[in-house]
Amino acid sequence: MKNQRVLVTGGAGFIGSNVANRLAADNEVVVVDDGSLGTPANLDGSVAFHDRSVLESDLPTDVDIVFHFAALSSYGMHEAEPRRGARVNVEGFINVVEQARADGCERVVYASTSSIYGDRTEPSPESMAVSASTGYEASKLARERYAEYFAEHYGLSLAGLRFFSVYQGYGGAEEHKGEYANVIAQFAEDIASGDRPVVYGDGTQTRDFTHVSDAVTAAVLAAENELNGVYNVGTGRRHSFEDVVAALNGELGTDVAPEYVENPIPESVYVHDTCADASKLRAATGWEPRVGFEEGIEMVCRQY
Repeated sequence: MKNQRVLVTGGAGFIGSNVANRLAADNEVVVVDDGSLGTPANLDGSVAFHDRSVLESDLPTDVDIVFHFAALSSYGMHEAEPRRGARVNVEGFINVVEQARADGCERVVYASTSSIYGDRTEPSPESMAVSASTGYEASKLARERYAEYFAEHYGLSLAGLRFFSVYQGYGGAEEHKGEYANVIAQFAEDIASGDRPVVYGDGTQTRDFTHVSDAVTAAVLAAENELNGVYNVGTGRRHSFEDVVAALNGELGTDVAPEYVENPIPESVYVHDTCADASKLRAATGWEPRVGFEEGIEMVCRQY
């Protein structure tokens, strides 16, 4: 992608800042972020930063492409502030797309979630039935339905990316997320500091861990190909939390045992296993994950 004017909402946060920085070399990039989970320190100096909320009017939506990543991006955040979560995640999405449409923008790439698949040890295709067990999942499903409306009613291109457990580590843009960072980042920081990582349950739960560089490539390809609909972004391989702890200890040369605690998230809504079927995205764009689990762990540990 070159010579485009791009808006990234939530663009000082984890995935958003990685997208903004990737595109900044060859494009004019504008970021909107209210600082909830991001910091302008994550951004390249050439990126124009606006400390604003996606709920505001007169946003800088006179762009060619919108990457919409602004959200209360976890179960815990949404449960703590359900009304704010609904406003930011749903109303904020509608507000940004409406303003962009009025300014002539016809391409939007936005973040959905893989949590809506529930527990799955087999790869989850986009065609399978999904449901909302939490307010967070409901808000992301609402985004997908509104995206369908904007596509059908106005002919816009809107690609929803169902990200699977994206990580980078505290050496990247993830540190500002703190307790909401991916478990790989949190466990690495704990183990490197000599602290026992806290594992919910017995550590057998699994995730399809996806490195942020691959997530960024997926987002850029979705925009370049003017995709419509929803697309999984994941590797198709699962690793348990116990695997993560063992791999981090091996890479760091440590032997820090985890602390197992009762899961504070109700079992009725806790997603124990996730696994992506990314064949739809692969067929549409040629996307392939480039960073495997072992290489990703090594990249996370480099700062230590």
